[in-house]
Amino acid sequence: MCRTLPVRQMLGLLVLTLLASPTQAAPAPTVVRVEAGRLNGAVTDGVLSFKGVPFAAAPVGDLRWRSPQKAAAWKDVRPATALGKDCLQGPIAGDPGLGTDLSEDCLYLNIWRPAGAPAKRLPVMVWIYGGGLVNGGTQPAIYQGDKFARQGVVFVSINYRLGRFGFFGFPALTAERPGELKGNYAYMDQIAALKWVQRNISAFGGDPGNVTVFGESAGGFSVHTLLASPLGKGLFHRAIVESGGGRDQLGATPALSVDAPGLPSAETIGVAFAKSQGIEGTDAAALARLRALPPDKVVGGLSMRTFMTLNPVTYSGPVLDGKLVTETPEAAYRAGRQVKVPIIVGANGADLGLNRAPTLDALLAPLGDRKAALTAYDPEGIGNLSAIRQKVGMDQAMIEPARFAAASFAARGVAAYQYRFDYIGAALRGPTPRLAPHASEIPFVFDTYGPGYIAMVSPRHMGEANEADLAVARTIQGYWLNFARTGDPNGPGLPAWPRYEPAKDQIMVFRTDGAAAAEPDPLKSRLDVIAASRN
Repeated sequence: MCRTLPVRQMLGLLVLTLLASPTQAAPAPTVVRVEAGRLNGAVTDGVLSFKGVPFAAAPVGDLRWRSPQKAAAWKDVRPATALGKDCLQGPIAGDPGLGTDLSEDCLYLNIWRPAGAPAKRLPVMVWIYGGGLVNGGTQPAIYQGDKFARQGVVFVSINYRLGRFGFFGFPALTAERPGELKGNYAYMDQIAALKWVQRNISAFGGDPGNVTVFGESAGGFSVHTLLASPLGKGLFHRAIVESGGGRDQLGATPALSVDAPGLPSAETIGVAFAKSQGIEGTDAAALARLRALPPDKVVGGLSMRTFMTLNPVTYSGPVLDGKLVTETPEAAYRAGRQVKVPIIVGANGADLGLNRAPTLDALLAPLGDRKAALTAYDPEGIGNLSAIRQKVGMDQAMIEPARFAAASFAARGVAAYQYRFDYIGAALRGPTPRLAPHASEIPFVFDTYGPGYIAMVSPRHMGEANEADLAVARTIQGYWLNFARTGDPNGPGLPAWPRYEPAKDQIMVFRTDGAAAAEPDPLKSRLDVIAASRN
């Protein structure tokens, strides 16, 4: 039996109902308008995502080896529920950081944000993947941004051209459209994506005045390049570099058009590639034939496993073009010409090393003081070339350059925070104690460490993330999130992380037992040897 309540009682119940849920955010619209048209995203588990969003025109046909051009507008609402294709690259089976759905048409980005409409603009984090500038993409499961979005940021992942699509020089290419940038098409793509973020991220609730750019390995080196480039200014406000070097150790950078002793220019390398494809000459007709090559011929098998040995005279890598790349990051940092924004920079305990010295004498000769080097790298006097070379190699390529970068920013009065990541997930640890290899921090930063990652990295291992693994993910992601919000990684519930000061040389160590603690750099004696050999 139903009866009508008195008006006063009905009003009272209405007030109680409103008071019971006053802070429930209205859902954000799944359709947003950006400069090229409307996008329809999708909500999953409290996160609104927009995937496969073109930030530039497809770089195909006559746009192969052109600076990114404006994406064409569309009239109808464009579905944005599937990741775009990753850029063409050579295959590496079983690498968790590589996509498999590839195309030359690949200039897409993806956006994740909380599903509830924000009360204010949210901080923005833009991810640049690694892969030696010849591999990588935004498709891999470990790079998905939903965990960041649940913590109240707008997360963006971007694609950029790889290998010879990303770095190429040729005389006719330099001559055409002289006002356009040349050579570094991968970096042009990154800058174009960051400019797109500046123009459009407000539509997703993001703050274009609070953008953190971060990347790992080649993505970290790309961040260094953006920090050192005059074209990086104003596009981001904080930077995080994970195992991205910071010195010139990762390889010499050729000029666009001028050969140097032992270092041919990008144009000379491009001519050599053309000849390898049966294309003679350096004029516009030869360039047209190069642009007509099937995409797989341009890839030419380049991957992280082959690019240092496969046709080394036909791939230039990054180029000193004089406009985007005007100097190396090391040169910019030494002179104080970098973009001066707060930075987190670090490396892993058993990071990537590129040293291939054939003998102990050859290994130690560039390090100067032989006795000091042996004391630092072989204190027990064992003389194991492989073990010493591994430590020297990773210190040269990743660990000491991170310290150099942190010191360079600190010297200019800019907030810098240095870390070392030593933790290995329980399921991958094995019976012998060891430190974290290159790239192993990524699934903890993204909070994507779990059975899928474990099985892909090492098929013989099976397991879930345990509580210690989850705690490491919460800690390191918490630091990254705080830094994106304020430029300072510190926050409630986290061990204090001091700004880097060269005199104190304190870094944040994510230890093998899962704890995080600020402490004097345990590798100081080794890194001092490397630094002395470079100064």
